[in-house]
Amino acid sequence: MNQPAAPRIARSVCPHDCPSTCALDVEIIDENTIGRVRGAKDDPYTAGVICEKVARYAERIHHPKRLTQPLRRIGKKGDGQFTPISWDEAFDEITSRWSAITAEFGAEAIWPYFYAGTMGHVHRDGIERLRHAGGFSLQYDTICTGTAWPGFLAGAGRLTGPNPEEMAESDCIVIWGTNAVTTQVNVMTHAMRARKQRGAKVVAIDIYRNDTMQQADLALVVRPGTDGALAVAVMHILLRDNLADRAYMARWTDFSPEFEAHLATRTPAWAAEITGLSVDEIEAFARLVGTTPKTYFRLGYGFTRQRNGATTMHAALSIAAMTGAWKHKGGGAFHSNSGAWKLDKSLILGAELAQGTPRELDMSEIGKVLTGDAAALRHGPPVKALFIQNTNPVNIAPEQELTRAGFAREDLFTVVHEQFMTDTAQMADIVLPATMFLEHNDYYRRGGHTRVLYGPKLVDAPGECRSNFEVVNELLRRLGVEHASLGMTDRDMVAETFRRSGFGELAEVEKTGFVEMPQTDAQSHFAEGFGWPDGRYRFAPNWAGVAAAKGYNWVCDPAEMPRFADHWDVTERVDATTPFRLATSPARAFLNSSFAETPGSQKRHPTPTVMVHPADASRLGIPEGDRVVLGNARGEVELTATLFDGMQTGVLIAEGLHPNAAHVGGRGINTLIGSDPVKPFGGAAFHDTSVWLRRA
Repeated sequence: MNQPAAPRIARSVCPHDCPSTCALDVEIIDENTIGRVRGAKDDPYTAGVICEKVARYAERIHHPKRLTQPLRRIGKKGDGQFTPISWDEAFDEITSRWSAITAEFGAEAIWPYFYAGTMGHVHRDGIERLRHAGGFSLQYDTICTGTAWPGFLAGAGRLTGPNPEEMAESDCIVIWGTNAVTTQVNVMTHAMRARKQRGAKVVAIDIYRNDTMQQADLALVVRPGTDGALAVAVMHILLRDNLADRAYMARWTDFSPEFEAHLATRTPAWAAEITGLSVDEIEAFARLVGTTPKTYFRLGYGFTRQRNGATTMHAALSIAAMTGAWKHKGGGAFHSNSGAWKLDKSLILGAELAQGTPRELDMSEIGKVLTGDAAALRHGPPVKALFIQNTNPVNIAPEQELTRAGFAREDLFTVVHEQFMTDTAQMADIVLPATMFLEHNDYYRRGGHTRVLYGPKLVDAPGECRSNFEVVNELLRRLGVEHASLGMTDRDMVAETFRRSGFGELAEVEKTGFVEMPQTDAQSHFAEGFGWPDGRYRFAPNWAGVAAAKGYNWVCDPAEMPRFADHWDVTERVDATTPFRLATSPARAFLNSSFAETPGSQKRHPTPTVMVHPADASRLGIPEGDRVVLGNARGEVELTATLFDGMQTGVLIAEGLHPNAAHVGGRGINTLIGSDPVKPFGGAAFHDTSVWLRRA
């Protein structure tokens, strides 16, 4: 009897919004079917380890509810009533409606809206060609990096750092503000290697005792929004106990008597009152990093999703500058390498197609934009059309009630290019079926480490799915645009981008599957100076320099910003009306709103829950498993209470972004989150919300 052929193994790259950007070995059963997905053992960062979500990717790519044909809405918005149409019908309706809107309201009334559903540049950023060619409203990207990156840049001047693989050579690893087990599991691979081989100590700093904290030698559970106080108290101790590297600071920083006097007031007792830590915990952490030269600070995004997030990132980063940890292999601080790549994406972006100077709308304020807020609209025309790729704002955007109200407008023409019928797709007029990463060609930059990787098309897409690249190019053709990209395939676009970036020919890159970062160890350790003209790290953060370099928009008076690294007390206030502080942390089996549809993820996270400290639950008469309601002026959300003592009293943790329909009343957790821009340059404070709590 004939045996079925063994599946072949093909190399790919995880496309999702995660710093790890894992190299993958994928079982290919046939031209339409994949099997197991494993981490590539020969990739030094992935090291054979991937998260459970991606390991089960066959559940997602072969899901029975994947979108496979274009659809037109036939019922009321949000009712989920659609009828199949052809691609030609879809394109004809889109271009016809856009033409009418442009004639009546101007091109700025159309807003292409996207984000990180794929991190492949060809299929993520190509929407900018369409935006530029049409003269449509620009998008100010704030929803993820708007608080974190400015804080790092304000001190270091460049967004880079020591290769994260160096953690395996560290004597102390500080995992700060990220639950790495859940959000970037490979961090733990290298940290645990250092512990096993070198006896390294692992420190985790977070707002609740999550899976990463459980593996730490020293776990510091702080109150949300108080990490900056811990950081400056640590620097106070380093100076007090002669553990600071004054020679390094004199050569490579702007350290000054004024800054030293400022830190003299930031005592451990002062920080203990703010953070909820004990003085002994703060002293122990400071002694550990002060006496361990090869300390590696892995700084995450989580602790920056506060209204003081940018200043918190800067304060935590500053510890490595005071100890001189950058000098050592296995030492220093790292957040992202996103500023170190010298990629020429000009053909992908098509900036030369730009029409005039359209307004720039803040993506985090989509609710205000769509409900006619004049300031959010930059005092321009209303948004009358949305074209959405790679994101699900009706579920993930802050102020969900405003966002839903905006999407429900009958005069808003919405096109959503998606893989599943998401909360956003359900509000669309036209839904277009999209490919997944194994069904098209793209490349992926590793923000979390040091390679650009090529991900080839490995299987055919189901039904009538088309890639982002194909859809954008067809819309450009129908709008009468001429551009070099229109004669290209997505593989051609990857190849040309590599050539323009000096990476060589794609045929050669394919042999290994990657391009190594063109940066030396000296550059990543700032051994030749930091990113400011004088080469010095800034304990007095250079916010103006960051704004000028990155084109950020100020959302406050620059004079409001603290002069030095500090704790900035601007988080949302808790009071008698809203006495709890809520954070919406990532869940292990979800990635933003992705994977919420897969059986494995639904089994691990069957229902939306909120962690409540037993002392708070006892006071309010809330038993384990009780239905509870959280609320504030923005709305109310119902969840199931889980009693958990691994956080401070007065704190609530709601893990994961469940679909809105998973909640009673269809209101998701982001109903409670504000969209007010985080200072100094905008961003959404997803982990900084005050609420009340009661039994349902």
